[in-house]
Amino acid sequence: MTATTHTHPFVKMHGLGNDFAIFDARKSGLKMTPERARALSDRRRGIGCDQLIVMRASTTSDVFMEIWNADGSRVGACGNATRCVGKLLLDETGSSKVAIETDAGQLSAVLDGSNISVNMGPAVTGWQKIPLATETDTAAAEYELGPLRAPGCVNMGNPHAVFFVEEAEDVDLAHWGPKIEADAFFPERVNVSVATIRNGVIRQRVWERGAGITDACGSAACASVVAATRRGLADRKAVVELDGGRLGVEWLADGTVQMTGPTTFVYAGEVTL
Repeated sequence: MTATTHTHPFVKMHGLGNDFAIFDARKSGLKMTPERARALSDRRRGIGCDQLIVMRASTTSDVFMEIWNADGSRVGACGNATRCVGKLLLDETGSSKVAIETDAGQLSAVLDGSNISVNMGPAVTGWQKIPLATETDTAAAEYELGPLRAPGCVNMGNPHAVFFVEEAEDVDLAHWGPKIEADAFFPERVNVSVATIRNGVIRQRVWERGAGITDACGSAACASVVAATRRGLADRKAVVELDGGRLGVEWLADGTVQMTGPTTFVYAGEVTL
């Protein structure tokens, strides 16, 4: 018996080059699996993306956002994807603010001029909640590998280790990123950033857990501002310059982090699954 197939529409979007294939499954009931996510994310044999996003119906928010990394792993948060989904929902509803439910909690998105601003929720700095394997001061964790040491560790719906270095461009992130991501010190793996601060701007490069080096990572930008503030290296409001462009980030007095930047629609398509 031949298996039943269905055609599923999607849109391709990116935030500063961090790209997504976004499926609207609020009515279609699209089933996603790690194997299917890997196949669709493949840049030669599939659509090609850093993360695959499935929008599902929510009883508490405008939408539930399911996030799959290119390697087929499921994650709780993605800042740039939240801005892209927020843009779709704001255009669809005509509302001034939308709520987006994720595995990491409820987020909100608003239009800010030509940009989308997202509240990414609270920055979590307790070592058990990041999580780390052993107790340490998360402002400058007792961890070292190769040329990288004493990261600021933050959970922004997903775990981050931010290493402050003299020159971010000089770090071989393709070599050290996967080693640190998979280190036993980080039980749930970790997003790895190297950051240099000049004239109040945080220059950051990111190795994303499950995706590799990406042009931008919104949650990593949020983590870098929190980590830099805790070390006295930056103010609570800063510009973060990633490979794909700049994001505005502010660690608010209530402990949540606001992140603002552009979104780009690339094309619409459909796949048969």
